[in-house]
Amino acid sequence: MKKQYYAIIDIGSNTMRLVIYLREKGGRLKEVENVKAVARLRTFLDTNNQLTNAGIDKLIMTLLSFKHVLATYDLKEIVCVATATIRQAENQLDIQAIVKEKTNLHMRILSEKEEAFYGFLAVVNSTSIETGITVDIGGGSTEVTYFRKRELVESHSFPFGALTLKEFFQKDIPTYEELEKLHHFLSKEFHHLPWLVGKEVPLIAIGGSARNLVQIEQNLKKYPLAGLHQYKMYDTDIQTVSHYLTSRNKEELLKVEGLSKDRADIIIPAIEVFHTLYQTIQADCFILSRKGLRDGVFFEQLSKEMGSLLFPNVLEDSIQELINDYNLDPKQIIHVQYLTRRLFHYLKDNGVIHLSKKDWSLLKRASYLCHLGEYIDAEASAQHTFYLLANRTIDGLMHRERLMIALIASYKNNTLFKQFIKPYKTWFLKEERKKLRHLGAILKFTYCLDATRRQIVTDLSITRKQDRFIFELECIGDWSPEEYQAEKQKKHLEKIVKTDIELIFKPKL
Repeated sequence: MKKQYYAIIDIGSNTMRLVIYLREKGGRLKEVENVKAVARLRTFLDTNNQLTNAGIDKLIMTLLSFKHVLATYDLKEIVCVATATIRQAENQLDIQAIVKEKTNLHMRILSEKEEAFYGFLAVVNSTSIETGITVDIGGGSTEVTYFRKRELVESHSFPFGALTLKEFFQKDIPTYEELEKLHHFLSKEFHHLPWLVGKEVPLIAIGGSARNLVQIEQNLKKYPLAGLHQYKMYDTDIQTVSHYLTSRNKEELLKVEGLSKDRADIIIPAIEVFHTLYQTIQADCFILSRKGLRDGVFFEQLSKEMGSLLFPNVLEDSIQELINDYNLDPKQIIHVQYLTRRLFHYLKDNGVIHLSKKDWSLLKRASYLCHLGEYIDAEASAQHTFYLLANRTIDGLMHRERLMIALIASYKNNTLFKQFIKPYKTWFLKEERKKLRHLGAILKFTYCLDATRRQIVTDLSITRKQDRFIFELECIGDWSPEEYQAEKQKKHLEKIVKTDIELIFKPKL
């Protein structure tokens, strides 16, 4: 099947971007190219709100450079959208005409409502957050939305962004008084919207300033996991980064790890937006969404084929992408999942070990991805499984949940488990680490029952005698390889149940 590529050009007030996506087998879009240009079109608006000739030249020059990249792809569709600066320009129709003449691109100017909506759509289709408030701070505007049960309830666009808010400061590093003045201004603006106040829901941030905030925080913490999407912070974390940046001088600010040089002069006002909004909402956490306006535009395009604006199963779709990418066998997954469920529920229902509904959810998700690392190297499958799952974005999973699934799916033995969890030991209580080890041992054992991927072991039943557990395993065909692997692995289960396990393989009647 011919590869399907889609492109979007996003003309923002601070930056312009070209992003090219490849459509996956499951229908979702995977980013394959991301080209950024710092145009700062906002600075080319004159006192009459006209984009100057110099600004138009900058716009055209950047679009023509993007077209050279576009020419290397066989594209199914190209979308070009513009936001606040072009929207606010009095000569926007002239700009549209010049763009069409010089580049042959139709530049669609998004309304405030559309810009906010696309941010919301990107968040609900790339996370499992049911209710929250989104914020997307650009150079010339700030969009906020409130969604409940994945449905958009309210939206608003404020006519200020990081570039306009920096005017509150005389220099790049504000004084305490300047920062307080900005804080009071923002607080007053946000309180004009009653639906923002005291919501006590997650605040989900979109855009380059939010990414930079998270990158700085991760560097300060020496954060051990890769990835930005669905990274979680709290009020004190945002304040810490703000204090760190405002205590630097201009030269030091340019050297801050995680901060793009082109955002050094606008990051502090942007962070103040997040901090003030967090306090207004009384948010329970701050979450970064790497998916934003551009993704939202294409989610709408895809919805025409799907018949729905919302992906019904964000996490399941993301897991399916992994299954497709690493050529995992769906038949084996379903079979092992059945055996895992049989073992899990026996242990749970008979009180052998304390297990919960949440534990099954983790184990089930891990069971989809257990042999993922074999795609790279069968001998070091566990190491590769852990690394890939711990360091790849999985839409719908927060970082801690992703790590838990990586630890369960990669379980081979206690030594490797301790090695994998060592950098993250403080993330979990002792009992949580023990539970993850137990779930990993359960999954490893049931995968051994399908060692040759032939679904030889068709069922599992367990009985308890005074001194041991009897596992009766019904089989079709020669079960020797499965018996060898299961006997080898059962010692980890025996440590969990604190007694011997006898395996009886027998032909299915």
